[in-house]
Amino acid sequence: MTHALELRQIRKSWGQVEVIHGIDLAIEEGEFVVFVGPSGCGKSTLLRLIAGLDDPTSGDILLKDRRVNNIPASERGLSMVFQSYALYPHMSVRSNLSFGLENVRMPKDEIDRRVNDAAKLLQIDMLLDRRPGQLSGGQRQRVAIGRAIVREPVIFLFDEPLSNLDAELRLQMRVEISNLHSQLGNTMIYVTHDQVEAMTMADRIVVLRAGRIEQVGKPLDLYNHPANRFVAGFLGAPQMNFLKGRLAQDGTLTLDCGLTRQIRPVEPLASEQSVTLGLRPESIGVSLEGQGDLTASVQNFEQLGAVTYIYTAFPNGETLTVQLGRQIPLKRGQEIGVTFDMDRVHVFAGEGERALKLDRAEP
Repeated sequence: MTHALELRQIRKSWGQVEVIHGIDLAIEEGEFVVFVGPSGCGKSTLLRLIAGLDDPTSGDILLKDRRVNNIPASERGLSMVFQSYALYPHMSVRSNLSFGLENVRMPKDEIDRRVNDAAKLLQIDMLLDRRPGQLSGGQRQRVAIGRAIVREPVIFLFDEPLSNLDAELRLQMRVEISNLHSQLGNTMIYVTHDQVEAMTMADRIVVLRAGRIEQVGKPLDLYNHPANRFVAGFLGAPQMNFLKGRLAQDGTLTLDCGLTRQIRPVEPLASEQSVTLGLRPESIGVSLEGQGDLTASVQNFEQLGAVTYIYTAFPNGETLTVQLGRQIPLKRGQEIGVTFDMDRVHVFAGEGERALKLDRAEP
């Protein structure tokens, strides 16, 4: 099967330090794939290897089954949008868009067509005679994206393109880039450390940590079925709650905070073992009368109108964040009852804190 892009055992070392550790990945034609992970996980390095800006130490990069390791970046048919806009300040928007095409001696009428089409698509056609210094941050980012569009690439590469924008503009540009993907239909690879961008924009997410892929999948699949504690904690805001405990061979789960429940691992345990229970904030019920599985003390809370976040603590010092889709009267220091939805819990155990498969009602 022909893939838009395939990485086969890609490794990258800087001297004696290996930063990419044998990555295998296939991306299909027209997919919007997001590389996400914390700073230093290797996501931008991987993007640069795909772009041809750096060379892999070993492994193969294939574009539609064609090995491109030794093909220069300018001949790979890719376009990259960087975090910095990298616009020429002395040139007009029109000249910034056309400059790369003029360098390859493209006919003027074709350049004009591509520039006008991209400007109209991005709604910057009224800005073509302005210079970058006369534009807002969002407008400059549109010009940077337009410069990629006019090349009509087989794959778009985005390296944290929204990091320099404020929160409102980031939201707007997320929507615009998603709409752009829908209109153009091109394959897009997008790098970000922002899990909200990953969850809202991607067809598939690639979660990276320390130069390795932790999990690949659709956003809600990763959210509902994380492969390990790292993925579970990285995706979701507020972050998933983690509580320490022990799991017996008969499925008895005893948490340090005082809760004991029966669960059903799909694979039987060889012996009792230490585990971590994970539960998302929205999977917890609250009672102001103190009724529930456990009692917790309210440390702080945030009331955002439609949503309330409650930050609580148990007597053993472990904390629990609760997300409610309603308004509720609260005071710091009050005791509330909390109830866990056991059909929504995750249990992580063993080396790498892998998720145990449980026999339960799945979301």
